[in-house]
Amino acid sequence: MEKTYSLTAHYDEFQEVKYGGRYSSDILSNGMTLHLGGSLDRHMGRSRGGTWSGGRNKDPGSTGNSGGLPRWSRREICLLSALVFAAGMCVILGSMLALKYISLDAHQDMQCRQDCQRKRSLLRAARFVQANIDPTIQPCQDFYSFACGGWLRRHGIPEDKLSYGIITAIGEHNEEKLQRLLLEPIRRRGPNSAERKVKEFYRSCINIQEIDKLGSDPMMEVIDSCGGWDLVGAPPGAAGWEREGAPQRPDFNELLYRTQGEYSTAVFFSLTVNVDDKNSSRNAIRIDQEGLTLPERSLYLGQDEDSTKILTAYKGLMERLLSMLGAHNATQKSTEIIQLETRLANITVSEYDDQRKDISTMYNRITLRQLQRIAPSLHWKRLLDRIFHDNFSEDEEIVVLATDYMQKVSEIIKTTSKRVLHNYMLWRIVAALSEHLSTAFRSTIHEFSREIDGTEQQLELGRLCLTQTNKHFGMALGALFVQQHFSSESRAKVQELVEDIKHSLDLRLQELDWMDEATKDAARAKLKHMIVMTGYPDFLLEPELIDQEYEFDVDEKAYFKNILNSIKFNIKLSVRKIHEKVDKTASLNYGGIGAIIGHELTHGYDDWGGQYDRHGNLKQWWTEESYKKFQKKAECIVKLYDNFTVYSQRVNGRLTLGENIADMGGLKLSYYAYQKWVREHGPERPLPGLKYTHEQLLFIAFAQNWCMKRRSQSIYLQLLTDKHAPEHYRVIGSVSQFDEFARVFHCPKSSPMNPTHKCSVW
Repeated sequence: MEKTYSLTAHYDEFQEVKYGGRYSSDILSNGMTLHLGGSLDRHMGRSRGGTWSGGRNKDPGSTGNSGGLPRWSRREICLLSALVFAAGMCVILGSMLALKYISLDAHQDMQCRQDCQRKRSLLRAARFVQANIDPTIQPCQDFYSFACGGWLRRHGIPEDKLSYGIITAIGEHNEEKLQRLLLEPIRRRGPNSAERKVKEFYRSCINIQEIDKLGSDPMMEVIDSCGGWDLVGAPPGAAGWEREGAPQRPDFNELLYRTQGEYSTAVFFSLTVNVDDKNSSRNAIRIDQEGLTLPERSLYLGQDEDSTKILTAYKGLMERLLSMLGAHNATQKSTEIIQLETRLANITVSEYDDQRKDISTMYNRITLRQLQRIAPSLHWKRLLDRIFHDNFSEDEEIVVLATDYMQKVSEIIKTTSKRVLHNYMLWRIVAALSEHLSTAFRSTIHEFSREIDGTEQQLELGRLCLTQTNKHFGMALGALFVQQHFSSESRAKVQELVEDIKHSLDLRLQELDWMDEATKDAARAKLKHMIVMTGYPDFLLEPELIDQEYEFDVDEKAYFKNILNSIKFNIKLSVRKIHEKVDKTASLNYGGIGAIIGHELTHGYDDWGGQYDRHGNLKQWWTEESYKKFQKKAECIVKLYDNFTVYSQRVNGRLTLGENIADMGGLKLSYYAYQKWVREHGPERPLPGLKYTHEQLLFIAFAQNWCMKRRSQSIYLQLLTDKHAPEHYRVIGSVSQFDEFARVFHCPKSSPMNPTHKCSVW
């Protein structure tokens, strides 16, 4: 058995963050998500199905939507958010390859000659590196603190943020550009113009006066249309009671349809359309466990002081929101809803349980008839017929990923009063939509966030609205950005990097001594079939094609209605997919850009991606002997990260395994790709004023991508739910296991960054 080591890092001299003895987030999304609308995604991080949030949390085909039908599958959402921040990510990627492209600056003064431009770029790069390091710390003792110490000393955490880092700063720079673009005059004003819609959507969001004028009315209309609290409609005297046309007493299955099929909110289970794991040429209806508002089942079970604190705060939030929305006996209702969610938590398998990592054992393709026998409390055919506007046969096949859960949830539904079931489903809709209401509601939600993670101020309105605009108009926003700020030269540059890294991965696969030839051949074939599309899809430059993605109305004075229109249209898009073949060359399968190209390629061979063959189908392509060796090497990494602690809380090495394998592999690939570049182009000139070689700068640049400060209050939830290790350990866990790092920095054997026994997969 390979040995591991434990490292304790101390940040006592730095604001807020104190690591003692053991991120969203969204192109590199870290953190934990509370499923209470997008405004809390940034507070509670990576979701188990939160409203309109993405993440690699379930499987390659699922989304993080709390909705019944998501907008995009995981394979489709890989990089939509990157469209918005593409230029910034190119800068990051360049730095990761030892500043390979820092010397090329498209925005230099055109009057300056090329040599002058290069000198200025080199000076800026040198100043950036020098300012961020802490030369008083030995690189071989704690490389993260060495590479980031200067940055950590100079920067605090803004009051409206949980964390702040170099990537955040680059993102803010591009956010400012985007906000300016959204406020520019509309050039294409036609009724179908996506440019008009994205700009009017953003402006409806920042029009807080109009939103406040409506108060709770938009949400009350939704509640009334669903029968009101307690299955009695809106009670006399409640806001909106006299509205005409409010239906009374919808039955359980009717409200289930509305939550899943009209408001895209998961109750009891998730219902999505995604690429079939065992046949990547077709889409399939997929059902999985879901229905908790808090991001992790253990938070309901009161296992420690922190989870009890969070549950108490959550109950208080629910009581306040229910009262604001006309619910009588809000305390009783919140107690009953939490009791029901706790029952759901008891039958839910944690996402970091080994059972949830093996998609082949989770995958069950069954007929509607079989599903009806498994979960008889629900009318499955009627539900799916309504959502998909179809007439399914009882022999229609669907994919169920949590068969045992569905049996148990059916029993819970059967033994719970209709009134409590009804109020729970209404609460789930409220939890998804209340962030889009007036200032009073947003302040209530922020108060909860402040209790949980210490965020002092709400996110500035413009940035909050930019986040929502990106969620609902990602392609249209990306089109605005690339037309103004992303050049074809940058695109070609990144493509060259991709090819270099793919070449390095191919060589690494050939050199592995633990993998037999049959598995190597399959792994290399998989790499050959990987499609990595960089920069942006060409259709973003064709406005008429973008228009077709947003065939719904937008009103500059009706923000909440715009949200509902977007949700319903996205459901319609998802419904269409069940009758369509998968287009593997489509732009929505857009693959890797940014600092994680090597990281993302390596995901194809980690504990999750390694279950899929070169065609993207769930299929065993490893020989038994090679797979056993892979598992042994992976177990070494699990133990390594299990020994990292923050505030006496351990990193979960099994939860973070896939990301850790990808971090380690990505660093190695970028290093070997840079070596290839040097062989082809010759050595680079030293950066002025720095004593570090370019090999050393590669590792420094890698680490400085992860310079990050976090509020100490958020650490508990990060360790509980985030599939990324804390940034400190993402860096030292990767560099300390790489022999080339120790050689480049002359680290003595058995020093913290050069342990005798190392873990390595790729």
